[in-house]
Formats: sequence, C-alpha cells, structure tokens
Amino acid sequence: MSSTILNITFDCADPPALARFWGRVTGWPVIEEPRPGYAESAVGTPGEGRPRLYFVRVSEGKAVKNRMHLDVMPADRTQDEEIARLTGLGAKIVSDMRPELGWVILADPEGNEFCVEVSVVELDAARAEAVAT
Repeated sequence: MSSTILNITFDCADPPALARFWGRVTGWPVIEEPRPGYAESAVGTPGEGRPRLYFVRVSEGKAVKNRMHLDVMPADRTQDEEIARLTGLGAKIVSDMRPELGWVILADPEGNEFCVEVSVVELDAARAEAVAT
C-alpha cells in the first residue's frame, strides 16, 4: 500500500494571486476555486502524474525559513534567463549559491523560498562538452 501526493500546499494571504504567479512559473493551469465556496486556488490538474500546487488563505504571515521548498529547473532557457523571467513575475533573489552549489534561492511574492537549478539546456551542453574532451 502507498499514498499518492495530491497537493503541495502553501499557506498564503492571497491564494488567487499566488496561484497566478506559480501558474506562470510552471505553465500549469490555474484553478481559482477548486472546491466551490472555499477561498482556495490550485495550479495543475490532479491525475496528471504530478501533485497540484494548492494555495490556502491564512491570516498569519510567513515568519521563518521554509522547512520544505520547491526546486525549479528551466527546460528551454538558461538559469540566468529563468531567474530574470521569474524576478520579472515578482520573485525576489534571496541568495545566489553559485558557483559552489549551483542554484539560486528566490522567494515568491509572499516570501516562500524556492531554488532555480541549472537548466536542462546548460546540463546538456556540459555533458556534450565532457564527451567531446
């Protein structure tokens, strides 16, 4: 027996706004009210082999570092290009861990940290260069 992860849930002040941000980050569809009558929003559709991102309104603000976070990996642009795109959407750079660790920590508009990893494009280029040498 096992369980399937349905949602990765974010407590937040403005579920629709944060869902729209993460919808633009992932390219997944935004569902403004996945449970009619509740002030919640979701990104993604259940049953597609991945959990949804789920946003629930709470009254308190974020106070400490996340104990869990998402890592995003750009598929069709460089890490720098993705960081520029995400900051243009409202993310803030928290800490640049390159070159020692390879990722950059950003925060979404409500302060939830997430990491931007080296992109698929850059990893493929590095692998091709390693094979060529």
